[in-house]
Amino acid sequence: MQIIDISRTLANDLAPWPGDTPFHFELKWKIAAGATVNVGAVETGFHSGTHTDAVFHFDPKGQTIERADLSTFIGRAIVADVTSFPTIEVSHLERWGNDLRNAPRLILKTGGWPNDKVFPKEIPVISHDVPPWLRARGVRLLGVDVPSVDPIESKDLHNHHALAEAGIAIVESLDLSRVKEGQYHFAGLPLKIADGDAAPVRAILWRE
Repeated sequence: MQIIDISRTLANDLAPWPGDTPFHFELKWKIAAGATVNVGAVETGFHSGTHTDAVFHFDPKGQTIERADLSTFIGRAIVADVTSFPTIEVSHLERWGNDLRNAPRLILKTGGWPNDKVFPKEIPVISHDVPPWLRARGVRLLGVDVPSVDPIESKDLHNHHALAEAGIAIVESLDLSRVKEGQYHFAGLPLKIADGDAAPVRAILWRE
């Protein structure tokens, strides 16, 4: 079994969402400086790197991340290559429609964030009719390789709300650069953070 790591590496040069707390790792205790062990500490916003959004992120009455249904984040998935489309329409996904009923996690390879040291000015996003189309096929999770399922400049976060209404979890900022489209198994569990609006995810794909 070959495991493909589709998580972005958390590093001090990872570009944060503008205005958010950037990721910072530092060794506080160092063997080289005479300590018994190396001990690191991290400061970060929850939306740095690969992460999943809780509904609480965009709805103050929504569920926080520690209450997420973990079964959503493990199971069969489809990676769809949509790299040539600035807006992903239902017509771009229809060929996967029947397969999604048995592999109810859709991961979109857009190629919209090739250098994670530089935050993108604009990104490919799904059209407004995609969430209900996914819901009709029983899709439980949507993953993307860009920082958001909505345009960078969005204030109403329409796609976030529409996906939540459809019962579809969101995983953002995946690294799909080494992945070909097709069917896989997916796993990407969020950290259990009390009252969290989001959580980092270590996401992988594999085939048996």
